[in-house]
Amino acid sequence: MVKKASDFRYNTGATRVPWAAVGENYNAQDLMAVIRFLAQGEGEEYEKILGKIAEEVEKLTQVSSPPGKLSLGTQVEKAEEMVDKYLGSKGSLFVTNCTEGFEIAFKYANLKPGDEVIVPAITFIATMAYPLEVGAKVVFADVDPRTLNMDPADVARKITPRTKMIVPVHLGGYPVDMDPILELAKKHDITVLEDAAHAFGAEYKGKKVGTIGDFTAFSLHEVKNITSFGEGGILTTNIEEFRDELKRARFLGADFSRKIKNWLYDVRAIKGKYGPFVAGNCSTTEIQALGLQLQIARNDKIMEERRKAAEYLNKRFAENPAIIPQDLGNDEIKPSFHLYLLQIDPDKAGGDVQVLKQKLSEKSVTNIPHFGPLYYFDIVRELGYDQAAIAETCPVTEEVFNRRFTHLPLYGLNEDQLVYMADAVLEAVDEMQKGK
Repeated sequence: MVKKASDFRYNTGATRVPWAAVGENYNAQDLMAVIRFLAQGEGEEYEKILGKIAEEVEKLTQVSSPPGKLSLGTQVEKAEEMVDKYLGSKGSLFVTNCTEGFEIAFKYANLKPGDEVIVPAITFIATMAYPLEVGAKVVFADVDPRTLNMDPADVARKITPRTKMIVPVHLGGYPVDMDPILELAKKHDITVLEDAAHAFGAEYKGKKVGTIGDFTAFSLHEVKNITSFGEGGILTTNIEEFRDELKRARFLGADFSRKIKNWLYDVRAIKGKYGPFVAGNCSTTEIQALGLQLQIARNDKIMEERRKAAEYLNKRFAENPAIIPQDLGNDEIKPSFHLYLLQIDPDKAGGDVQVLKQKLSEKSVTNIPHFGPLYYFDIVRELGYDQAAIAETCPVTEEVFNRRFTHLPLYGLNEDQLVYMADAVLEAVDEMQKGK
């Protein structure tokens, strides 16, 4: 089998002594370790089958050769092309994780100390990590009581001349009402970065999330609807003039189309909105890209299975008016159904959601109290924010977090588990209503 040429940075031509792009190749034993990891098991039958596979893998390595590259090669390019085809985006970037995608977008806006970034009060810490890191001020917008997404009306109240970014989060995969946010951003010349960590495949008014705001970042972490072998992210942009820059922003600003004297390439700053910035390194591997391709191909099926589970829960929860079911969307709003948003009316339920969460835990039902008011993290206090004052500006956040909502899983459940979860929620609420 003829070996393909390595990346030109490592093997610059037909040489007697090449510099291989891959320093140490993986062998048959390594491949078997991967198979054991991806297909875990135990017992005599498992080991018997695994032994047969090991023999065949050893034979396979005798008639094959290892890949010439393990990072930023053709598989990464194919994955990005597949993302663009699926979303309808252009020039998407496959990066190490969603947080790195955020960072590129924040750097584009040349975020610095004194600038302000509006984020929803309820989300994950990664949404505000970079602004805190560089000394920008994070401003917390209250949430919509029905969706828990950013409330555009509160965003409007909290815009100042220092506001540089708005970061709507499609929590649980339910799309934010983007039109009023985009109108505000256009009026005040503010960059919009969508945190779509949960929303790959979701749609808003006929457009896939990823083709709406200035930037959109998706997560491919292992708990998301699809993953790229445990970690990864996608960044898209609708800023036409930044698309060429976006590719260089992944790898230190390296420009392989240009060379400096006596060297193989050049390194240039990335053109941001108000000036240049220095790129970091968030390169991805070929294996990750292959994993992403395989899962994108079945993402629609994954979302459909999740939607059916949500529909079943809604049907069951309609039995008790104290339970507020998940909004399943409509012709204009199509969620990705990453999580099921379970809410209760505390007055009708005879108690708040903290009681419900405890009862569900006692019944061995996983609920996911993972998203809460970011302003209560110690890091926020340590950086000088007045947590009590912020809480006063987010009354809906305080109410829904403390009294009304939690999340339920929607995927990987067999029929018995889904039925048991619905039964457990109904039983728990019934117990609350009876004062048990």
